[in-house]
Amino acid sequence: MSYTLIAKHESDKRTNRDGYISAMLELMKEDDKVVHIDCDLMSCINAGKLLAAYPDRTFNAGIAEQNAMAVAGGMAATGMKVFIHSFGCFASRRAFDQAYLAGGYSLVPVHVIGSDPGVTAAYNGGTHMPFEDAGLYMSIPNAIVIDSCDYVQTYALTKKLAAAPQLSYMRLIRKGFKTIYGDGSDFEIGKGVTLKDGKDITIIASGIMVDEALKAQEALSQKGVSVRLIDMHTWKPLDEELIIQSAKETGCIVTCENHQVGTGLGAAISSVVSKNCPVPMEMVGVQNRFGQVGDQNFLMKEYNLCCEDIVAAAEKAMARK
Repeated sequence: MSYTLIAKHESDKRTNRDGYISAMLELMKEDDKVVHIDCDLMSCINAGKLLAAYPDRTFNAGIAEQNAMAVAGGMAATGMKVFIHSFGCFASRRAFDQAYLAGGYSLVPVHVIGSDPGVTAAYNGGTHMPFEDAGLYMSIPNAIVIDSCDYVQTYALTKKLAAAPQLSYMRLIRKGFKTIYGDGSDFEIGKGVTLKDGKDITIIASGIMVDEALKAQEALSQKGVSVRLIDMHTWKPLDEELIIQSAKETGCIVTCENHQVGTGLGAAISSVVSKNCPVPMEMVGVQNRFGQVGDQNFLMKEYNLCCEDIVAAAEKAMARK
């Protein structure tokens, strides 16, 4: 694992979905067993590029997510490496039983891509705003669950998923993210990335919350607080060793996620910490609420997902030491 940290709070000229498509174009060229299934949302992630280049291995299943997931499981059972995309709400809630049985229980490589996770669904509204998608997939034995943060990370982890023999779920921010990593950065499934080292507190974030956590780290540093910042892009399998080490060395933790805290990253980390090294913890994320319509910036403030919320949580956690 090697990476270059950019983190200037600037948008990439490329969209995050292009990280997935770029990786898939390479994978489909290298391996004729790699296929893509879409649920009438090819234009949303630019999958038309896959259809143009590999029409015999790119399929539009229509607005029929449950059927598409069952088809994905059947294709994977014949030896294909199947990637299937829909909005995160449909890729999780609507097709969960099929994903559980045709992918998870059947022990075959079905790689589910759920786009527009959490508040990034924005104007699609509450019905399309998945705050529980990753939590559902985390409940499936042996599944891989990823919350990637930018173009480079999405590209690298898509390439890694193609070699995984089991069911996976990756949240895909289509747009509206900040660049964290430089081109050529590489990542390992199940291994967190320590972006900043520190001794006073550990902040663990993923997805769109990584940039907010970096802003919080900068603000806390100005107050003399030494922050250890970790990008925990893989929620399952979780990097327990890094979590335990950080808990012991910094004495408190703040988790940051664009997801319900009760079933997501915060809950998973809390389980590890309580069993191995109990320390004060605070969780920044969605607190038992449904989604709603709005601009992403408005929604981040509405659900307390901003850097100032992380700073407040960090100060509260440190006060509890």
